[in-house]
Amino acid sequence: MLVHRDSLRADSVARAGGQLPGAVLPDSRIVAFYGNPQYKTMGILGQYPKDEMLRRLRAQTARWQQADSLPVRPALHLITVIAQRDSGADGKYRLPLPDSTIRRVIRWGQEHKTLVFLDVQVGLSDLQHELPPLAKYLRLPFVHLGIDPEFSMKSGRRPGTEVGEFDATDINYARSFLARLVSENQLPPKVLVVHRFRQDMVTNYQNIRLDPRVQIVMHMDGWGTPSIKRSSYRKFIKKEPVEYAGFKLFLRNDQRPGSRLMTPQEVVSLSPSPLYVQYQ
Repeated sequence: MLVHRDSLRADSVARAGGQLPGAVLPDSRIVAFYGNPQYKTMGILGQYPKDEMLRRLRAQTARWQQADSLPVRPALHLITVIAQRDSGADGKYRLPLPDSTIRRVIRWGQEHKTLVFLDVQVGLSDLQHELPPLAKYLRLPFVHLGIDPEFSMKSGRRPGTEVGEFDATDINYARSFLARLVSENQLPPKVLVVHRFRQDMVTNYQNIRLDPRVQIVMHMDGWGTPSIKRSSYRKFIKKEPVEYAGFKLFLRNDQRPGSRLMTPQEVVSLSPSPLYVQYQ
C-alpha cells in the first residue's frame, strides 16, 4: 500500500533540523470530528451522544487506515470560542465556552486516546486576548490549536456579514504562543490548524515563519462538489504553501443535490496529500 506522506515544505524543514521528538506530523494523518457538544448544528462532534459520536470516529479512522498505510490519529476538534451575531457585554461578538465543557471534551480525548483541538473564532477580539485563557489546556501534550480567519473581523463588521481574515502576523503570534508553551513545559510539538477557503482569508502567507515546535496546517475548509473542492485546494493550499496541508469534508453540504462526499482514497491522492482531515 502506498504511503502519501505530505507535504509542501515539510521535507525542507526536516532537512534543516529534523522533527522534534513526539511530533504528530508528517508520520501520521489526523482525522478529526469538528463541532461543539452544546450545539448539534455546528458539526458532527455535537450531533450525536458522546458514545455514538466516538463510535463513528473510530469507524471513520478505520476507513482512512484502509486508504493509506500512514498511521491515523483520531481527533476531536472543539469550537472553543464561538463567533456571535450579538455583540455581547464587551462588544467583541464572540462567546467562549465554559471551562466545564472544554474540560469534558478534553476528558473524552484523554479517556479514548484521541488528540483534541481547541478552535478559536475571535469575532472583533484578537488572538492576543483569546489564546492566553486556553494556555492551561494547551499545556496538555495531546491538546492542539485551531484558528479561524473567517470570523476574524478586522473590518469591525459583525461576524457572518463578510468573510474575515488573518494576516501572517496573527498566525506568527499563534505560532510563537504555542512555541513558548512547548519550551516552557517540555512538550512535544503542537499542531496549529489555520482554516482557509478563500485567497483573502490569509494575507502575506509568505511571511509566516516556521518553527519545529509548532507544525502549521493550512486547512482547506470550503464545501462543494469534488471538482470545486479540488480547485480550491490547488488555488489556496498548493499555490500558497506554508508547511502541512489539511482538507475538510462536510457531511451535509458536500452531499447536496448534484454533489457527493469525497472518499478517503480521493483525498489522500491529492497533491500534496493532506495530513489533517476534518469532518463537519
